Amino acid sequence: MGQLEGRTAVITGGTTGIGLAAARRFAAEGAFVFITGRRPEVLDDAVAAIGENAVGIRSDVAAPADLDRLYAAVADRGGGIDVLFANAGGGEFATLGQVTEQHIDMTFGTNVRGTLFTVQKALPLLNDGASVILTGSTAATTGTEAFGVYAASKAAIRSFARTWANELRGRQVRVNTLVPGPIDTPGIAGLAPDAEQAAELQSAFASQVPLGRMGRPEEAAAAALFLASDQSSFITGSELFVDGGLNQI
Repeated sequence: MGQLEGRTAVITGGTTGIGLAAARRFAAEGAFVFITGRRPEVLDDAVAAIGENAVGIRSDVAAPADLDRLYAAVADRGGGIDVLFANAGGGEFATLGQVTEQHIDMTFGTNVRGTLFTVQKALPLLNDGASVILTGSTAATTGTEAFGVYAASKAAIRSFARTWANELRGRQVRVNTLVPGPIDTPGIAGLAPDAEQAAELQSAFASQVPLGRMGRPEEAAAAALFLASDQSSFITGSELFVDGGLNQI
């Protein structure tokens, strides 16, 4: 049997990168997976890549009505939620002098507000003993230039995990933070305006990692599986770094 046999998982931002890799791994381990994404065509492609044990729901975590529609679909299937991977998020470069109201509203709207309501609205469906995984970032503690708003939003995620782990302990619901370092995903490439600068950015990220390379989405997905499964049954309120040693050495 797979590590998630018979369980139901919900993964926001599950159409590309870490989210898609986790959805494929969770499904391979026996879970039925709900994924979300904002672009219908990309969502359809992701569901096809995951296989028959997946359903895609078009949803923007920054829109509460979209989350309501997601959880209505989960409730209709029955069985509740055993794993909630609140993964949707993003950011853009902006120095202190460049930050605008729109920039901070968009970043915090998705990363902080979106994560909060993703978990809050799932509470009635979370089964006792469920695993909640939040996606943080090594940027939360590194002081990376021009990444201040994104870093602050991910620092909030770390704080959420500690508080929610305490609040949900009576239901034996575990809440942990997956902390990726530079992972080779479309989101990383999208930080640059063109392919050439994207390659330069990826090279710069890789040079900072002690292991000498960027991580693969599948490596982050393996860590997410650990947090989702019974293998981490005595772990809550913690951070699991998947960063090639970036924040450790």
